[in-house]
Amino acid sequence: MNFKVLVEEYRGGVLENVHMGVVCGLNEEGRVIYSVGNENHMTFLRSAAKPFQAIPVIQHGVVEKFGLTPKEAALFAASQRGEKYHMETLESILQKTGIAEEQILCCPTYPLNEEPKAAFHREHGEKRKLYHNCSGKHSGFLALAKLLGYELDGYWRLEHPVQQLSLAAMSEMADYPKEEIQIGVDGCGFPVYAMPLKHIARAYLKLACPDLIENPGTREAVTHIAGYMNAHPEMVASHDFICSVLLADSNIVAKGGAKGVYGFGLKKERMSFALKVMDGSELVWPTIVASILEQIGYDNRETIERLYALAPKQIKNDNQIVVGERKAVFTL
Repeated sequence: MNFKVLVEEYRGGVLENVHMGVVCGLNEEGRVIYSVGNENHMTFLRSAAKPFQAIPVIQHGVVEKFGLTPKEAALFAASQRGEKYHMETLESILQKTGIAEEQILCCPTYPLNEEPKAAFHREHGEKRKLYHNCSGKHSGFLALAKLLGYELDGYWRLEHPVQQLSLAAMSEMADYPKEEIQIGVDGCGFPVYAMPLKHIARAYLKLACPDLIENPGTREAVTHIAGYMNAHPEMVASHDFICSVLLADSNIVAKGGAKGVYGFGLKKERMSFALKVMDGSELVWPTIVASILEQIGYDNRETIERLYALAPKQIKNDNQIVVGERKAVFTL
């Protein structure tokens, strides 16, 4: 079978939920050394592709041309949550690049996080394209199209030159032929890539260890992107999210995507992992990643404990009474 049980959840001693999926781990040679389920499972990266989609944006000098800060550049690889600090930074990007919010393809929406969403409703706010969690990525592509002299209209279409640059960067990082990458349409309207899970892990290996990248220009861009993400983890998702927990550890570069896909690379250990939860759940990511880190003997216990704080082993009800348990059940 392609999938294995990764996490079980019990309530009152009775098995209530099972989360199945696939996990793949690579060493620095790109060889599969850990496999749970079929590492060749075709997987859409969704937003886990954002660090790689940002490569041409950084490589062609958008940051320098428009005088952007590392904090602003981190949003090109982000799935932001509509916090005040996200909005202020996005508005600064638009101001510096001369891009209008109306030019962004994303549909107008609400903030994703509960606190800014509640404030939005209290203040009778209007939906904005900038609230969309992919607005940072879109701003980067618009800035790239503007810098290179391409039409801004249709920047999201696969045939647009900036999308072709992104596709080529993804192929290079994943060591997977461009013509074999399967293309869908993401929630925000961008082309979204699918490839075997082990090639997603390969891309994250290079993100953590850019010395493995042959092309000097790509290597430099990737080094900057990983640096932006580690320096400003709160921009990549927000506080109290798995991405911010992992990126706060300077040894890890990580990013998740919708419907249960997650990738991360370990710099010192020179290895990487990609995983896919088949029911699309993101709630069990911390449990799975914490178990992976424990099983490989990762030495930063603080990072592991912070992951378990996001998804505690004990399941509590609304009254904060322990009613069950959550546990990883896979073996690498």
